[in-house]
Amino acid sequence: MIAIVLFGSCLLFVAVPSANAATASPDAQAAASQNAASLYDLIWSPFGRVESGWSIYVPLVGHEIGSTAKPDSPEFAESLASWQGTHGLPASGILDPATFLRMKTIWQSRRPFVSGSRSMCPAPPAPSSLSLLAPDESYGGKQIWLRSPALKAYRDLVAAARAAIPELAADNRVLTAFSGYRSPEYDAARCMRDGNCQGVVRAACSPHRTGLALDLYLGAAPGYSPDSSADANRAFISRTAAYQWLVANAARFGFANYAFEPWHWEWTGAAN
Repeated sequence: MIAIVLFGSCLLFVAVPSANAATASPDAQAAASQNAASLYDLIWSPFGRVESGWSIYVPLVGHEIGSTAKPDSPEFAESLASWQGTHGLPASGILDPATFLRMKTIWQSRRPFVSGSRSMCPAPPAPSSLSLLAPDESYGGKQIWLRSPALKAYRDLVAAARAAIPELAADNRVLTAFSGYRSPEYDAARCMRDGNCQGVVRAACSPHRTGLALDLYLGAAPGYSPDSSADANRAFISRTAAYQWLVANAARFGFANYAFEPWHWEWTGAAN
């Protein structure tokens, strides 16, 4: 089994002896060994860029399969095997690229922008529909705009997160927004500047143009910006208490995550 311990702003996984571990099936134990081997060393490109391992996605995968066990444990493998069987995959208990692709498809389906932008990029909202975040809701004093219903949902989410995790109050920057609505012209200029208009990091048709997407400050690895897509930074953020709370609870407020960017959340208008 696993105990989750809050240390500063990060959640640490601490192994606890489990009676189930000793009685796990040989198949679950073998799957756990393979998951342990691939957790940091699997070479793959789940989002079009080469990555090493899948530890960054552990919170999302664990939430999807309903497991808080260590990702290299037999308990995790058993939960994963059950999920695989339910979704028409070989119930191996191994987190392989095919299993992750099925999960990615599910996660993307929870973002209406993804399907809605396939045929035509949505038009930006009318300026009158946008509301300005308060200064203490903005990271670094930036002016951040969101459509009014998304802003209300964001405020409800932040209040719930801070009530559930009082330690977040120690750093009032956590869960502030550093990006919200961005005009098509602004994003086009960024694409031209960065020379990457349809890559994994920059998109010519960005969900930020809808006024329903925002980037949240969840911390950053030493030496990195809050939105650095470097694997070291994404891994750091994925282990924070704030991100793991969001994975477990943001859907209740209508928000869905873009799995490659732990900081990027989109309001879908449908709370679960």
